[in-house]
Amino acid sequence: MTELDFDQGVFSDWFSEQAGRSGDLQIEPMRGGGSCEMFVCTSSEERFVIRRAPLTAVSDTAHDVVREFKVIQALSGDGLRVPEVLVACDDDAVLGAPFYIMRYVDGEVIRRKLPDHYIAKPETQPAIGEELIDALVQLHAFDWRGTAMEDLSNPEQFLERQVKRWTTQLEGYRCRDLPGVDEVALWLEANRPPPGRLTVMHGDYKVDNAMYSRAVPPRIITLVDFEMTTVGDPLIDLAWCMIFWPEEGNLIAIAAPGSPGGMDAAHCQRPEELVNRYAINTGCSLENFQWYQAFAAWKLGIVLEGSFAKFLSGESKNPNHEFFGFLVDQLMVRAQRFAHQE
Repeated sequence: MTELDFDQGVFSDWFSEQAGRSGDLQIEPMRGGGSCEMFVCTSSEERFVIRRAPLTAVSDTAHDVVREFKVIQALSGDGLRVPEVLVACDDDAVLGAPFYIMRYVDGEVIRRKLPDHYIAKPETQPAIGEELIDALVQLHAFDWRGTAMEDLSNPEQFLERQVKRWTTQLEGYRCRDLPGVDEVALWLEANRPPPGRLTVMHGDYKVDNAMYSRAVPPRIITLVDFEMTTVGDPLIDLAWCMIFWPEEGNLIAIAAPGSPGGMDAAHCQRPEELVNRYAINTGCSLENFQWYQAFAAWKLGIVLEGSFAKFLSGESKNPNHEFFGFLVDQLMVRAQRFAHQE
């Protein structure tokens, strides 16, 4: 998006009334974001980010930004690395779709390449993965019972519901053949591990959903994108964040060694090193981790297929959504690999 698709005057009046900020507002679309749309809003010397649901939703339950706002509120004030949120709105008359506003954070998001100052000091790069794991350990340690997270989640029989839920969601927008998706679903049902501990789980935990410090060594300032956050099985988060971590043969790795601006090969941890760091810091067993790795890739593929289907139908012009087709194919390859391991 290069131009605003809403009436800035209507929004300015709403923002002044709801957030108590008056005066001229400067609003610009932000790059990035594969699901919701983002805008940066400058008011006097304050900067905010508007996170808006897409104008055309993938499903009735997808992109519930008002719920996401409540999740972040519930997690605030306990030392967790979450954004500071201000206000949410479910009135489509303001921006065309529900949205919420959070304070702008000045940091680095690692996607295709590392920031230049990280590249210049490769010996500091192990902190990228260490911080990713340590922030996850911290999130999973949050005592969710008695908080709003209890009302925003449905933790009972969490694992038992997962395969059916995501298979049903896929059928709502299935528009092409996805090799392996049905076979993996059958394997997941047949090999589901027994229920484990329940924690807050981010739901889309990966390196580019964290904002890192501009200074080295890298430190996570805040996590972002709590759209799928709930109370559930924490090992799904752990498996999920390894999907894009560099390893041999991973074509969708973020900033992989050997790619332009990628991590230094001598300082990039193997996935099992980071997984073991989590296990040591939580005491969590990894006995059934293969199942979680297959499930995480399978589920993420189904989630992204929804946006790719919107692109194929012409409902979305987001270039990220076109690229999601390749990602989905690679995710299904990954899911099948873990499902077929002995």
